Amino acid sequence: MLISPEVLTIYILDILFALFATVAFIVSIKIVKGYDANATTALQYELEKKSYLASTIIKYLFFIKVPFFLFFIFTLDSISFILPGAMCGAGVINSSSVATPLLFLKLLNIYLFAYWIVLDKEDMSDETQPYMKLKFLLYLLFYILLMVEIFLEFSMFLSINTTSVVDCCGKIFSQSDSTYMGELLGLSSFVYITLFYGNFVLLLLSYLLKNRYIFALFNLTFIVVALLTLIAFFGTYIYELPTHHCPFCLLQSDYHYVGYVLYSLLFLGTFNGVVIGLHRFSVDVQKQKMRYSLAFLTLYMGIISYYFLGYYLKNGVWL
Repeated sequence: MLISPEVLTIYILDILFALFATVAFIVSIKIVKGYDANATTALQYELEKKSYLASTIIKYLFFIKVPFFLFFIFTLDSISFILPGAMCGAGVINSSSVATPLLFLKLLNIYLFAYWIVLDKEDMSDETQPYMKLKFLLYLLFYILLMVEIFLEFSMFLSINTTSVVDCCGKIFSQSDSTYMGELLGLSSFVYITLFYGNFVLLLLSYLLKNRYIFALFNLTFIVVALLTLIAFFGTYIYELPTHHCPFCLLQSDYHYVGYVLYSLLFLGTFNGVVIGLHRFSVDVQKQKMRYSLAFLTLYMGIISYYFLGYYLKNGVWL
């Protein structure tokens, strides 16, 4: 069991999240079961009023959840010195069997809640509120995922043994290991460069074609490609060390917290791109989201390329 001021803060926030989310969940059930846009009964007016309460709570959950995720990552780094062998958040993740699923679930929930916010905004902009039942039906599913996330978060911190030696990031992200990660890290630089810039070119072409489904698809693949190439290839140019592949050390002060910038740009870009494939917006809104997506991802590519090309220009060699 691990207790620190940061972990205790996470416990308190998780409890508050669970309480508020449950209130919205109960209201959502009533709306899904009883709302009828064509009815003019007192019950319908009451449900409409309660829908504003539930929407406000869900928005609050999302707008707190994003900085809360960053605080979670910060906490992993801050407690790494307590665990023997750990040098950053990667060691903490390695110390618990539920930590990796928790991290992926947290990322998934951020995308899902962000989608809910977009759907709610579209619903509220139309006086007929065409997505009233749909958005609260979706929230019932998102609530379950949120509760699983909170359960896993408690389980992770409670299961950490501060006396057990864990692997450091150098061991976890090692090319010498006969693991899937080791095999991926062993691929040639040409493969990573082709994957990354090739995906971006396809993204740019789909933007020019104005096809929202293809644009959304290449945004989806860009999430995977960007993270993989950052860990396996581009990150080494930020560290200026060919054997350093850790995605968590990018969040530390030694590297000017550049990881927070990169991950934020990647989320903002890919979310705006993926969401237009899930929901039909007006032509103007669709174009706006495509521009936002391309702008954020271009900034991401620019920063990555700056480190990659800048290293060569400064040293005259590649890593």
